Amino acid sequence: MTQNNIGLKIALIQTELFWEDPIANRAMFTSKIEQIREAVDIIVLPEMFTSGFTMSPDNLKEEEGILTLTWMKQMASKYNTAIVGSTVFKEDSFNYNRLFFIKPNGETFAYDKKHTFTLAGEHVKFTAGSLRLIVDYKGFKICPLICYDLRFPVWSRNTENFDILIYAANWPAPRINAWDTLLKARAIENMVYCIGVNRIGTDKIGHNYPGHTSCYNPQGGLMEISKKEEILIVEISKNEIDGLRTKLPFLEDRDQFNLIG
Repeated sequence: MTQNNIGLKIALIQTELFWEDPIANRAMFTSKIEQIREAVDIIVLPEMFTSGFTMSPDNLKEEEGILTLTWMKQMASKYNTAIVGSTVFKEDSFNYNRLFFIKPNGETFAYDKKHTFTLAGEHVKFTAGSLRLIVDYKGFKICPLICYDLRFPVWSRNTENFDILIYAANWPAPRINAWDTLLKARAIENMVYCIGVNRIGTDKIGHNYPGHTSCYNPQGGLMEISKKEEILIVEISKNEIDGLRTKLPFLEDRDQFNLIG
C-alpha cells in the first residue's frame, strides 16, 4: 500500500475440522496461525471452527465457549492481529452460534447468527440473534456475518457505509454455486470487499465442503479463491472503496429502511 492509502492485510484459513473436538481444533488452528510468516491485520476462521457444523451442542462441554474465547484473545495478543470466527457458545442455558471479533488489545465484539439454518434444524438447537455488528478497525468499518446470512440481502445491506463484509461459513458442496454467486452479488450491491471463509473436507454426518474461500473487490472482481487446504492472504485498499463510491455514488440511491430484527 502507498503511504497515503489505508490498507488491511487479511489471512483466510481454509481447513478441515475435527468433529465436535474443540481441544483438537484449537491446537490445529494454533499451528495454522504459527505458519503465517508475515504480519497481518485480521485472521478469519470458518463457522463453528472448534466443532464443525454440529446440531448437537450438548455434546460439547459448557465451558468450551469461554475456553475458545480465551484462546482467541491469546492469539490476537500474541500475533498483534484481530481474530474473527464463530463457535458454539452456551450462555444462560441457551446455545448460540456466536461470532467473535477480537482486536489485538483484547477488545471483544460478538454477533449471534441471525439466520439459523432451518434445513438442518439449527433454529431448534440454537437461539437466533437479532442485532447486527459493525466493527471499526484500523480505518475500516467491518460487518461480520455467518454462513446462511449470506442468502438474505436485506440483512447484509450496507446501510452504515461499511467497507467489508465477512462471512464465516460451513457451506456444503451441493450449493457451492450459490455461495460463489451470492458473495459476488453482496460485493457489487453494497460496494464493499466481500470475504467468505469456508471449510473443506467431509464431516461426521457426511456433508462435503469444497472450500471456495474467496475475496471479491467492490466491483465484484474475484481477487482470490481456493479449493484446497491453505491460508490465503488478501490485501484491501480504502482508497479503492472511496474512489469507486465517489465515481459511482450508487449507495446514495439505496432504499431507506431500518433493520428491526
